[in-house]
Amino acid sequence: MKFSRRDVLKFATGLGALLVGGKLSAQESKKSPAKKLSNPAPVPAAKGPRVVVVGGGWSGLSVAKHVKVFAPKADVVLVEQKDVFVSCPVSNLWLVDKVDLSFLTHDYLKAARNNNYHYFHAAATGVDKKNNILHTGNGDIAYDYLVLAPGIDYDYTCWTDDINLQTRLYEEYPPAFKPGSEHLTLKQKIHNFKGGTFLITVPSGNYRCLPAPYERACLIADFFKHNNIKAKVLVLDENNDITIKEHGFHTAFEKLYKDIVQWEPNAKIEEIDLDKKVVTTEFDEFHFDDAIFYPHVRGAKILEIMGVAKDSVYNRLEGDIDPITYEVVGHPNIYISGDARPMGFSKSGNTSFSEGQYVAKLIASKINKSGKIKWVSPVTLCISAVSAFPERGIFIHSEYAYDKKTKRFGFATPVTDEIWQGEEGRNNAKNVYGWAKALYTDMFG
Repeated sequence: MKFSRRDVLKFATGLGALLVGGKLSAQESKKSPAKKLSNPAPVPAAKGPRVVVVGGGWSGLSVAKHVKVFAPKADVVLVEQKDVFVSCPVSNLWLVDKVDLSFLTHDYLKAARNNNYHYFHAAATGVDKKNNILHTGNGDIAYDYLVLAPGIDYDYTCWTDDINLQTRLYEEYPPAFKPGSEHLTLKQKIHNFKGGTFLITVPSGNYRCLPAPYERACLIADFFKHNNIKAKVLVLDENNDITIKEHGFHTAFEKLYKDIVQWEPNAKIEEIDLDKKVVTTEFDEFHFDDAIFYPHVRGAKILEIMGVAKDSVYNRLEGDIDPITYEVVGHPNIYISGDARPMGFSKSGNTSFSEGQYVAKLIASKINKSGKIKWVSPVTLCISAVSAFPERGIFIHSEYAYDKKTKRFGFATPVTDEIWQGEEGRNNAKNVYGWAKALYTDMFG
């Protein structure tokens, strides 16, 4: 199936219209009652029902914007500890110099101005659920509705309980699936690599961006090949097969990087010796010259601190929510959205963005008193590069359905284009830029 750049742009920019499904009631809500705070944050007094969104990733930005779209009388505050947005999607292409950092970097203040909400630069530290007060490092904020979209943290206990080893793994071999310094370290590793074995690990479970480790393996191999670096990219995969787009990545490994990429399935690491640069699995021992260790993921620690997390069937300590309403169990005015959710949706940008629209619609329906909202599936639209010199890519688009037998959500009628050769592959690669620009424009203006 062929997709033009125009098709992808139409799809990305049309997500809002698909999820709205009709105009919400414009019923005006009463102004929120003022709450006395012992340590108030320096934010303006609420001029309507206050919605506080914690986390300025793809889901948090989408929620903040679309609450104002669906309930204009709401007073929205986005709380984010970073002062600049850096995109994890498309960052693999930045690692090999196909896009500039400016393409990934965006302005929270611009997003707030253009979408008529407040951006508050602070870290959330806790919540008083009884009195509806969010605690931050820069003061407290009273809320009527609270949305937690803090993303993931890494779970190194899958390999070791030794804090010293966990710290070394993160500081010396960061996974680079949380944007910022981790990506800068990884890019330096790739560009300074002189040869030998470059190790990439792939966790099991529902980790952030299922195809990204395989895309990264392809692009790093392509970079080494393009720059005549004698190297092997060793992929130690805990899974028994490539987790998504398996045909496309298998054929890329075989036809493009047969002598460079060594993919090892069922390779659960049992021991890591960073001094000797050796990892041991159940059956083998592997030496590496440099590496990125991607462990299991869990819901961000702040959920545990706030007392709104529990182990899920997919990962540890994700949000304890109703999977249809996104409401925290026992606290219907608190929601958890994005990669910290417990459902088996893809932990990826487009999925979180489209999900954020639905969560915003749920909140707006309460503010507007417009009645029950029908469940709408998140949308996973993902284009993975398999080479950068020249650019070629593979594509998937899917929504989700609930399986009553397994009691889990899974992909529903996915549409894939895993032919990376020829014009189709080149078009897929080009479309990633149009998709990214459309979503950046939607979030930031």
